[in-house]
Amino acid sequence: MKHTMRKLRVVAIGVTLLLFVMAGLAPKSAEAQDLAEFEKRITEFTLDNGLKFLVLERHEAPVISFHIYADVGAVDEVKGITGLAHLFEHMAFKGTKTVGTKDYEAEATAMAKIDELFLALKTERRKGERADKVRLEHLQNQFKEAQEEAQEYLVHDEYEEAFSREGSSGFNAGTGQDVTQYIVSLPSNKIELWMSMESDRFLNPVLREFYKEKDVVMEERRLITESQPVGRLLEEFLAIAYKAHPYGEPIVGHMSDLETLTRSEAEAFFKKYYLPSNLTVAIVGDVNPQEVIELARKYFNRIPGGPKPDPVETVEPPQLGQRRVTVQDPAQPFVLIGYHKPSINHPDNAVFDAITEIVGIGRTSRLYKSLVKEKKIAVAASGFPGMPGNKYPSLFLFYAVPARGRTNQECEEAIYAEIEKLKNEPVLPEELEKAKTRSRASLIRQLASNSGLASQLTFYEVVTGDWRNLFKQLDDIDRVTAEDIQRVAKKYFTTKNQTVGIIDTTPTEN
Repeated sequence: MKHTMRKLRVVAIGVTLLLFVMAGLAPKSAEAQDLAEFEKRITEFTLDNGLKFLVLERHEAPVISFHIYADVGAVDEVKGITGLAHLFEHMAFKGTKTVGTKDYEAEATAMAKIDELFLALKTERRKGERADKVRLEHLQNQFKEAQEEAQEYLVHDEYEEAFSREGSSGFNAGTGQDVTQYIVSLPSNKIELWMSMESDRFLNPVLREFYKEKDVVMEERRLITESQPVGRLLEEFLAIAYKAHPYGEPIVGHMSDLETLTRSEAEAFFKKYYLPSNLTVAIVGDVNPQEVIELARKYFNRIPGGPKPDPVETVEPPQLGQRRVTVQDPAQPFVLIGYHKPSINHPDNAVFDAITEIVGIGRTSRLYKSLVKEKKIAVAASGFPGMPGNKYPSLFLFYAVPARGRTNQECEEAIYAEIEKLKNEPVLPEELEKAKTRSRASLIRQLASNSGLASQLTFYEVVTGDWRNLFKQLDDIDRVTAEDIQRVAKKYFTTKNQTVGIIDTTPTEN
């Protein structure tokens, strides 16, 4: 499953314009002209229940990409239910009241019994040392038997197989701090199948095998976070970088929360956040917009509406000084430096993108050339924005992996030296132009596929309020100046606004 779903891309700029843009030679009004052409091929409509559709015709091949963007992620959780949004990624393919079951009524009775026994186990475990061990063992045996009974009614993988039999590709789901997404591509004559199946997913969801999937997620946490030094560092790093905003909580969730989550808590979370007003659908490919409208009204209008949930209102307060965290581990040393920055909707967003290209991307970036090629103190070094999300103010990260025999301190000081250059020395015109060209090209390359285009449309529509801002991003990149880079570096890359995390391989005494 994919966890980090970052901004993607958009469409059809014609070969000539694409080459001009990638070469940094696009005429000043090119993006505006292309937006006008693009708007002619896109159809927007919103159902009575609040579900918005973006439909783009691309008839080059008889395929369609479908992208459902749920405006909910780990950032919307509260203490006690962390990891729940990610768990829905695992539950995405479990089916509905009609798909994935041999006898739903009997299965529902079996699942209710599982829920009852889990609550009894949870109550007994709360007693700690006073828990009745005999009763605990008896409840655990009953719980296992109830799960085995529920398995008798399951039709495993029926949901996914219904698509795969019809030629699907890219069938997946992903969760991030800001979003949960469901994606698939199908032959263009299977649009009604998608409408029927996906609307049923939100109308009649069944969280079957809930407790088994919790076990899977807990094992995932052990493998990705608890058994990986960098995973542990990232969790500790974010926890001190954010003392108020939920960006500081791990997407995978805390183990104690995962152990105690109930199916009823998950159902309540689903009802609050996975309603039509909080969903946006992009359909891109060989499609007839009028057919989409008719089928959407037939299938998705069945889902009851409701008000869109409020966004996170907690604001991370300004830091009062540098924060540091050290993870002791005999593995590879590692340096991570983060600075708080505004969300993607801030006017300086394109400036951070330009800084990323100059400092952090590829073998020609300043960090790589300085730390890896010239000083030879690191085997890897980079920098990038948008950690851990984009919807709310996040972090710009710098990191380095020290070379054998070199230290975290050497790499940390070398990163600071490059940051000071950004503040005190204007970037050269050719360096800035190269960064702009690469940044534009990166954005435009994401327009090549139906799936990438659908992802980008939904991202910009939901996070910035209008899919058209995708084209505005190209203009914003062009307007970045050397003075902008100096100003932003001086304003945000300060010691007071800084969080540092390192993996220290020095042996410690017990």
